[in-house]
Amino acid sequence: MNFGLYLPGYWPDVSVHMHHLYDWAIAEARTAEALGFNSFTIPEHHFSNALVHPNPLLTAIKVADHTEHAPIITSTSVLPFHDVRRLAGEVAQADCLTGGRIGVGVGRGAYRYEFERFEKRSEDAPDLFRESLQLLVKLLSEEEVSADGDFYKFPATTITPRPIQQPHPPIWFAAMTPGGIDYAVSLDMPVLTTPLRDPFETVKVQAGAFHESKNRHGKPALTLSMLVMIFVTKDDRQRDEIVDHAVGRHRRFLNMYTTPGTVERGAIVPIESDLTHEEIAQNLIIGPPDICIERLKLFEEQGIDNLQLNFSLGASHEEILTSMHDFASLVMPHFAD
Repeated sequence: MNFGLYLPGYWPDVSVHMHHLYDWAIAEARTAEALGFNSFTIPEHHFSNALVHPNPLLTAIKVADHTEHAPIITSTSVLPFHDVRRLAGEVAQADCLTGGRIGVGVGRGAYRYEFERFEKRSEDAPDLFRESLQLLVKLLSEEEVSADGDFYKFPATTITPRPIQQPHPPIWFAAMTPGGIDYAVSLDMPVLTTPLRDPFETVKVQAGAFHESKNRHGKPALTLSMLVMIFVTKDDRQRDEIVDHAVGRHRRFLNMYTTPGTVERGAIVPIESDLTHEEIAQNLIIGPPDICIERLKLFEEQGIDNLQLNFSLGASHEEILTSMHDFASLVMPHFAD
């Protein structure tokens, strides 16, 4: 099992201008690669302070400029929000500008708040996603592509530039349910998933579904990557502070994920949590090195290939860097081949 770094652009304190958080994210990426993290993932979200990357490809190009070799994956590009022809061209351009380091995670979107502000019908998202995904693969890998579907109708078109990676940059499928995971595997696509802040049983269900689908569809080479929230802490006081940050993050997430969304000048209004401080402390990987090792071994036992680690729970940039260093020196060696 290996480790990548998730760069969420989480912005809980909107009194600090976001450009500082981008600077810190670049510094964290540079540090992560030097410490042995093997990849980066960058989400796409809009109109709130939850995850501030309206165009993850822009961030990816900047990250590539300050790092050397690690792949950089959008996690995820929300296909229903894009004209797939423009997105395919932007992916190819980003692949050229990063020297062939771009991967594309694709998803159908989860926040009703975003759909409404893009004037998109969320009920169309599943069908639009499937049609967009088929076209994205064709546009990146073929020339003179035409479409005559329910959402796209256009004559023979070749996107330019052409991507460096052939037949196309890696395309990852974001899925959380067994059905979604099975569909991804049937398409021969590696899977991005996350248990969010659910108990470990969700990890077992997601990983089990992936391995069952791989066997059923005969796809032994496919990879499973899982996003988890983690923080290596120095003492009990810091652990309690980080869990408090995670509770705040969860309360903002619930507002966007389970309601139409209440956002004031870009800041999500936290709502009542469905999980207690103690439950979130138990479900996430927050604690001293020995606890992190113990918890991560459980993930390793599930046959997960890669963990994307989210250290950005609300702590300061300096605290995040310290936690990353402690992870690399005290935790990561226990998972080396």
